[in-house]
Amino acid sequence: MSINLDQAQQTFIVEARELLQAMEQSLLQLESEPGDQDAIGAIFRAAHTIKGSAGLFGLEPVVSFTHIVEDVLDRLRDGSVAVDATLIAMLLKCGDHMLELIDVVAHRGETLQPEALEREAALREALSTYQAPGTPAQRVETAAACTGTPTDVLWHISLRFGADVFRNGMDPLSFLRYLETLGQMMQVTILTDSIPALESWDPESCYLGFEIDLRSTASHATLNEVFDFVRDDCEVHIVAVDPTPDSDLGSEQVTAAEQGAITASAQRQPAASEAKPRDGNYVRVNADKLDELINLVGELVIASAGASLLARSCNNDPLQEATSTVSGLVEEILDGALHLRMIPIGDTFNRFRRVVRDISQELGKDIELIISGAETELDKTVVEKIGDPLMHLLRNAMDHGIESADARRAAGKSAKGHLSLNAYHDSGSIVIEIADDGAGLHRERILAKAQERGLVASGAVLTDQEIYNLIFEAGFSTAEAVTNLSGRGVGMDVVKRNITLLRGTVDLDSRPGQGTVVRIRLPLTLAIINGFLVGIDQSTYVIPLDMVQECIELDERQRQSSRDKGYLDLRGEVLPLVDLRDHFSHEGPASRRQNVVVVRYAEHKAGLVVDELLGEFQTVIKPLGKLFGALRGISGSTILGSGAVALILDIPALLNQIVQLEARTTQVPQSPPAVAR
Repeated sequence: MSINLDQAQQTFIVEARELLQAMEQSLLQLESEPGDQDAIGAIFRAAHTIKGSAGLFGLEPVVSFTHIVEDVLDRLRDGSVAVDATLIAMLLKCGDHMLELIDVVAHRGETLQPEALEREAALREALSTYQAPGTPAQRVETAAACTGTPTDVLWHISLRFGADVFRNGMDPLSFLRYLETLGQMMQVTILTDSIPALESWDPESCYLGFEIDLRSTASHATLNEVFDFVRDDCEVHIVAVDPTPDSDLGSEQVTAAEQGAITASAQRQPAASEAKPRDGNYVRVNADKLDELINLVGELVIASAGASLLARSCNNDPLQEATSTVSGLVEEILDGALHLRMIPIGDTFNRFRRVVRDISQELGKDIELIISGAETELDKTVVEKIGDPLMHLLRNAMDHGIESADARRAAGKSAKGHLSLNAYHDSGSIVIEIADDGAGLHRERILAKAQERGLVASGAVLTDQEIYNLIFEAGFSTAEAVTNLSGRGVGMDVVKRNITLLRGTVDLDSRPGQGTVVRIRLPLTLAIINGFLVGIDQSTYVIPLDMVQECIELDERQRQSSRDKGYLDLRGEVLPLVDLRDHFSHEGPASRRQNVVVVRYAEHKAGLVVDELLGEFQTVIKPLGKLFGALRGISGSTILGSGAVALILDIPALLNQIVQLEARTTQVPQSPPAVAR
């Protein structure tokens, strides 16, 4: 019978990648603090776990290479090898190669490319200089012992598998094969006493058990870890039979074995909880299933709105009360479902530590990355898509922004440059800031380059921020030379385009000689938002509720005055107005009553003139088709309870569009920039 190990192997791949990421972060931490024993321990445990898990699936290339890395890490842990920059750099490259090996496992049928095999050979040779002298067999024994002198111990392992082990995709023999890599199998007895009568036989159930005598230098904890993947589907007892009487190690192993000779349920409390404390608190769910759940919840919101509308039309009080209860429950389900997709951005930020380290070394600059707001949460989809734009911005900051050490000293700065990543919530959005303490942007050079390319008319009056934002134009670059990192005029326009696709905005601020700050503002989720419905003629629009500050009814005098001036006096504050009827070219007669919805986004503030205020609405965002991809001012659509379609306003894009329209009809654009600010 063929046994499907796909599910378990996919779990291994995901966890191995996470362990390698954690290993990389610990190595970077160790580079800055060479004496950090916690970091050394974390690095060793990550490599050890990857090797052990790979052994369960018979992944010999992963086991073979990782074992050598583990050997060096073990010597690093006991002080036989000192931490230095060369060792850290080599171990980082080893982590990269281990990730390549894992990717080969993920893409079945593929093999390592010749250049990857050459890198592995070079790494093996480099690692050998850090290994203990002696034969390979001796080094295996050294790596197997945690502390002190390696001691062979005869272990007796009593192993009983549960009936569901096959159904859960595990192969009992894989555990025996891996045990064989830890020592010498002296005797294996197959237990058949649980096999039922033929008429009761279930071909998908496991009735096997084993009594194993294993001679090994491995500790009780190491042997116990072998069964982590099948902890819920087996009962295992591990006892040391003949520890060395005069050895402290042996006595410790006996004690551990005596304490560890318990059932699987009891083992999960001390062993599993210590090794993997997250297992009891987290459940790994396929991302596609989560997306499907969010889609279903979205459809539930639409159906609930339709039911509520129908109940009100029936004029049935009990029915309205029932639908109101259902609507409340749907709202709670919605909130819970959206929180399932919220993940901290810290994991994304931490990936850039390695990037900053490698690029700063390539550029010959000393740059420190400072991370804050790592606990800030946002939608997983946004996190996945924001990585590349952040990468471009960081590379540009290091290449163009931060000066060389000599230039910084000449400017009265410290030789070490500082690059910071910060994230925080603001007005229902998440703001990500990339800041450096470099030379800042050269205003006049940017303006001259823009005029040369025809992006700005000669003599045009632009604010500093408008000039700085010109670097997001396609093909724009002020670099004097092309480097491996930048200077080709591609990248920053892609950054802005990708952020715009996420319904976000990007702004840039710079101070000559002090540095530059790039500020990205993104929605918390791309699936469902709380909206505010407004009506114009026979059409309905949705404004994101977190951008709505207040609503004002216009009287006849205010209507005429605002139409002539283009703004409204709001308690002494000049509020620019956008008449959505005119903007979207509605041909019907204007309503007798008009209202202004005051919206705010970051520092931008304006009033939207509409006919009707229809109240709040749970909005399920439906993307526009490719045919409407170039439509500006509209970010998507939604379906109302009545079945009608409502368009969702893209407030930042709408305001920018208004500014551009006014700028083309006005020689000196004074009031339009006020809309953007």
